[in-house]
Amino acid sequence: MLQATYQKYVLDFKRASGTSRGVLTQKETWFLILENGGKKGIGECAILRGLSIDDRPDYEEKLQWVCQNIALGKQKLYDALTEFPSIQFGVEMAFLSVESDHPLELFPSKFTQSSESIPINGLVWMGEPAYMKEQIEQKIAEGFNCIKLKIGAIDFSKELELLQFIRTNFDSNTMEIRVDANGGFSQEEALSKLTELHQFDLHSIEQPIKQHQIAEMKKLCQQTPFPIALDEELIGVFSLDDKERLLQEIKPQYIILKPSLVGGFQGTQEWIAVAEKYNIGWWITSALESNIGLNAIAQFTFTLQSALPQGLGTGGLYTNNFDSPLEVKEGQLWYNSHLKWAINVPNFIFNR
Repeated sequence: MLQATYQKYVLDFKRASGTSRGVLTQKETWFLILENGGKKGIGECAILRGLSIDDRPDYEEKLQWVCQNIALGKQKLYDALTEFPSIQFGVEMAFLSVESDHPLELFPSKFTQSSESIPINGLVWMGEPAYMKEQIEQKIAEGFNCIKLKIGAIDFSKELELLQFIRTNFDSNTMEIRVDANGGFSQEEALSKLTELHQFDLHSIEQPIKQHQIAEMKKLCQQTPFPIALDEELIGVFSLDDKERLLQEIKPQYIILKPSLVGGFQGTQEWIAVAEKYNIGWWITSALESNIGLNAIAQFTFTLQSALPQGLGTGGLYTNNFDSPLEVKEGQLWYNSHLKWAINVPNFIFNR
């Protein structure tokens, strides 16, 4: 008989990590644990406070409801959780986990066999210019050829200097640069800032202005000198019709998909189908999950066979993450089968 429990877990950042929405020192997440005939599975409901559409007072109450109604099965539960995309993701993951021969191998592939890897971008967090420069130098030394910088929190001229530092040493054929403004520009200044950024031959900018300014974002995507990628704009868009309407209206160059924020694997695949219909590019990004959620996203992402660098390199941010086979080498994410899992969550202890 299928049984379900849930457990809260708080991840501690090794170093306070800055975004345009503030500085993060901790990240709350929830684990959904299934048990069926002695087999156990685990899924991560990785809510992101202040950003997830399901950051609501009744979040834990909804987890209780899932556990009480687990016999409904994966699809019925998923369909009932439309307004809780991070729980949808946890439900999908937990069912795949409990049904798998290995609870952490959800999508067996050449990735999980350690024979192929996923190209990823190196993430540079906001902070003092010296700290950001130090991170950039570290990513370059680690062999990344695609770097993503969070911008919009320090003085813009300092950010331009950092980009100049990279471009002085590496041209766009050697180092691809993505920037993420997290909606940090005002609509009045956005186009002039994009014009200034253009001199550095950037791959793209994520969410230059805050979401829900559809007409302004559409205009920006028409006028921009280099590609714009929608990110936060996708949060809270639930139906297939609404997804299509949004992309048809704004016509961005790219969309960025975070399974925890857009309804897991199913929600991500819906967005991809609509994007490809309109020749809009896409890539997948983790959203500060633990290594349990990151592992599921990485395995899923590999099956999609995208040639673009993905945003999956956040596993090393925490002091109390779980040991896993995920390993970053030379700008690639590998599943190193010689490394072991070590998970210590109540009702789910796994060391193998």
